[in-house]
Amino acid sequence: MSLLAGIRVLDVSTVIAAPFAAGLMADFGADVIKVEMPNSGDPFRALGPYHKGEAMRWAAMGRNKRCITLDLRKEKGKELFLSLVEKSDVVIENFRTGTLDKWGLDYETMKKRNPRIIVTRITGYGQTGPNALVAGFGTPATAFSGLTYVTGYKDRPPVSPSFSITDYISGIYAAMSTMMALYSRDAKKGEPQEIDVSLYEGIFRMMEIHCADYHKNGIIRERAPKLSGTSSPGGTYETRDGKWVVLVCSTDRTWDYLTVAMNRPDLLTNPLYSSMKERLANDNSLDDIVRTWIASLDYEKLKGIVDKEGVPVNLVYSIEDIFNDSHYAARENIVEMPHPTLGTIKMPGIVPKFSRTPGEIKWVGPPLGAHNEEIYNGLLGLTAEKISELKSEGVI
Repeated sequence: MSLLAGIRVLDVSTVIAAPFAAGLMADFGADVIKVEMPNSGDPFRALGPYHKGEAMRWAAMGRNKRCITLDLRKEKGKELFLSLVEKSDVVIENFRTGTLDKWGLDYETMKKRNPRIIVTRITGYGQTGPNALVAGFGTPATAFSGLTYVTGYKDRPPVSPSFSITDYISGIYAAMSTMMALYSRDAKKGEPQEIDVSLYEGIFRMMEIHCADYHKNGIIRERAPKLSGTSSPGGTYETRDGKWVVLVCSTDRTWDYLTVAMNRPDLLTNPLYSSMKERLANDNSLDDIVRTWIASLDYEKLKGIVDKEGVPVNLVYSIEDIFNDSHYAARENIVEMPHPTLGTIKMPGIVPKFSRTPGEIKWVGPPLGAHNEEIYNGLLGLTAEKISELKSEGVI
């Protein structure tokens, strides 16, 4: 039996963060009904990259979801939506703050139709505060979170992540918080509630280093091509055969292991490197020592040495490296699924792993409105004639 069998989620959202949250629940058996605007649908369907002119990302983002079309702005659309709310556990939405309220679909209205409904809202800056009504997208929210400021080189412009990591992290927070609300409602017999997730706060929650350092030391951490500055040695290094690797020694024991791997017992007795505090104070000289050692070895030789001694070092992987890696294969991190027009398509597998109730990818992202008849007739009991009428009126 699927882990979330019996939980129904209305995914009334577009693009990344909120659909990703609903998709994580769908991976583990929740019945996720994705509600999209008639004719246009989720803009994510058209996002690149493309293969022979066809967008490919929707296959993974829409997987395991049942897709219907519905215009919530129309009175009949509102009524259909509330009928779906009656039969659901969760609504996940990412309209700009106040939009659903404006359409007469506020939380109190939903609760009148279903007192057990949980509503998870994802916006750029949250439901409260001066920025509550500001349009929110992942890349600007990343800048607002403080992450972009410390990414890159000090003498060059700040670098935004190459994909919207903020959206995906917010999606994880939204899925986690929705599950906590379900647990509170069902296992703890608590009241259902609204959940307020912003794009920037998930990243900022991880910025405790910067928060503490500025508060107590007045230090504004700047961009640097190294690690956070909380441990030494560590960073990105080039091997003799031109491979880039990342090494980190965040504990004294790992430092001990590295000195063994380098065959440099003298470093352990050197007062400049005797503790983490001393190593951080002398990071530049230590970094030169480590960099020179790594540069003297081909990657395969280096990897054999550090793995034997327990030093965490890894090649900086490209997607090609990932596709060819035996560990990724063993963990089923990449799965190949049938696709109606592309033949097959590979996508990230399901995480995390459960010993008794693993997730499952049942189908890739379906066409717009693919499940209209299944939902409106099978779930809500509408006749074929009524469905046809609603379609002609632009409601579905």
